[in-house]
Amino acid sequence: MKRIVVKIGSNILADKQEGLNMKRILALASDIVAVKGTGYEIVVVSSGAVAAGMKKLGLTEKPRDIKLKQAAAAIGQSSLMWAYEKSFGEHDTKVAQVLLTRDDLSHRKRYINSKNTLQTLLSYGVVPIVNENDTVVTDEIKFGDNDNLAALVAILIEAEQLIILSDVDGLYKEDPRVNAAAELIPLVAEITPAIEKLAGGAGSAVGTGGMYSKVLAARKATSHGICVSIVNGGKKGLLVSLMKGKQQGTVFGPCCQRISHRKGWIAYSSRAMGTLVLDDGAVRALKEMGRSLLPSGVVSVSGEFEPGDPVYCADARGKRIAKGLTNYSSEDVRKISGRQSSEIEVSLGYKYSDEIIHRDNLVIL
Repeated sequence: MKRIVVKIGSNILADKQEGLNMKRILALASDIVAVKGTGYEIVVVSSGAVAAGMKKLGLTEKPRDIKLKQAAAAIGQSSLMWAYEKSFGEHDTKVAQVLLTRDDLSHRKRYINSKNTLQTLLSYGVVPIVNENDTVVTDEIKFGDNDNLAALVAILIEAEQLIILSDVDGLYKEDPRVNAAAELIPLVAEITPAIEKLAGGAGSAVGTGGMYSKVLAARKATSHGICVSIVNGGKKGLLVSLMKGKQQGTVFGPCCQRISHRKGWIAYSSRAMGTLVLDDGAVRALKEMGRSLLPSGVVSVSGEFEPGDPVYCADARGKRIAKGLTNYSSEDVRKISGRQSSEIEVSLGYKYSDEIIHRDNLVIL
């Protein structure tokens, strides 16, 4: 079965008067069921719980207080799922609620459990509705936004395509809200710093409705060979048209050299517990020569971690250049940093490995 992740933002679902736009949700459910009927397994990543909860709580502005936001999410999540249950039920299609936090994907065992759950639901023809668990989430375990969550879910289930439904038609060369004649970019073959800047990244004076987060999500997904499309979610039938091969919105082509799912988990889902600062020779060895990280190349250590924990590798200027799973604890790395591998056992009284991070457990960022 071919798999697709469809990300639906709150700007697509929200309605100022009703909380949720049921007409829009019914139309999206109809489109998704139509695509599913052509032989695809589909996972939906949906925002909208806070927007639905605001209506029930009588709030006119999105809450800034974290406790109030969590309360709005708690009361709104049931409304959001009822809306999906009702809309998909009209097409005899079952849905399931899946709430995730960053911890669920950053720990390898829970990552695999999450994958198994989603795959089981898909095997029964169910459409999982995934959302961040806003009722318990804190800054430390947030995904950041649902664009990022959608990319991680697409990687998790090994999807072939991620479709992000936006309130604009795609990525433009200029902000379409400022210049109505702005030109849409139909295809992005490679996500370069120039593309990120165009989307509203660092150094840019323009931003196209959260487009920067969508481009960053596309960068993660395309590195796994996943094709990403950003299209206008307010247009009925557009999803079906896209899956029939018609040009819609902006398409981000998948990378030719995709990274493995294990290394993808290390790079994007695991949470780094510390940072190793490397000398210039070690940076070249990792980036240009494909080598493992040896103790001799480590200049300093920050953070507290144990063997097997993910850590960043940074150059002397603090720029993160790699991420990997360490063979030694932070205490041990501090003792052996700058030394030769042959001195590890003398310094520690034992030796797990010649490398602090083996190349098989290292990803260049």
